[in-house]
Amino acid sequence: MASHSENHYFVPHGSIYPALISVGLLSMASGFVFNVTGSDTRLDGSIKNPALSYLATPGKYMMYFGLAVILTMMFKWLSAVVTESLTGQYKKWEDKSFRIGMIVFICSEVAFFAAFFGALFYMRVLSVPDLASYAPDITPYKDFLSAWPSQGPGGTVLGEAYKPNPAFHPMSWSGLPLINTLLLLSSGATITWAHWGLIKNNRKQLIIGLFLTVALGVTFLCCQAAEYHHAYTEMGLTLKSGAYGATFFMLTGFHGFHVTIGTLMLIVILLRSIKGHFTPEHHFGFEGVAWYWHFVDVVWLGLYIFVYML
Repeated sequence: MASHSENHYFVPHGSIYPALISVGLLSMASGFVFNVTGSDTRLDGSIKNPALSYLATPGKYMMYFGLAVILTMMFKWLSAVVTESLTGQYKKWEDKSFRIGMIVFICSEVAFFAAFFGALFYMRVLSVPDLASYAPDITPYKDFLSAWPSQGPGGTVLGEAYKPNPAFHPMSWSGLPLINTLLLLSSGATITWAHWGLIKNNRKQLIIGLFLTVALGVTFLCCQAAEYHHAYTEMGLTLKSGAYGATFFMLTGFHGFHVTIGTLMLIVILLRSIKGHFTPEHHFGFEGVAWYWHFVDVVWLGLYIFVYML
């Protein structure tokens, strides 16, 4: 690594990691397309494009290969960043750019979830009532009800007959969703407590706080998995359960994915804290993960109110 003065921005040597990650992304995306195309089935179980069925198997392995390449390159790339940080390559300019970059990233995540919340509001307030308001003699959705949660219509789509969606029970705000809310709120408190310990150079408080945060995150994911199992097996609530099922699983599923990523990040930060990588003056790696985790907490509160309660 080339040395630099306090007033110059550190520029690392050229890296092959971005190119290899691009290869992994291309392989994973192409494999997904091949897998969907080769295994696309009708409602009666028959394959829509039998001539393309041979694409399903190689597509699946391309997805696995791409994911393995991405994860490996991410580990190597982030390891190089940690090494650069520990060797003193990052000064005030780098720290400032990292903070700006993390803020922009979180803003993009806000826009991502805003799009899904917007879709939920659009369906609940506009599209579902409109579809149910047409006169019975001119609408193809004669059994479409305006009440939310919507089960969706019966009838035909693109000339293919299908049965109306089976009845389902909407998810209650109590039980596991309430427990998950308490878990995430508690995790926000524990990571803040860990941050206070880091600022005071109290290693014991830092490590205990991070460990509790990781434990709460893992418990949240286990509870969400149990909730999904209960929804599919006992409530008849699936991703195909009309507009309600689609929005419920898309919003909570993407949030669960973000919790998974955040938990993995917290585990890395916990291991780094145990090794003594952070100091009260130099710890943006910890702060960036804490910002992300607080963002995940806020999104869940929105989900709990607008998806579970209202």
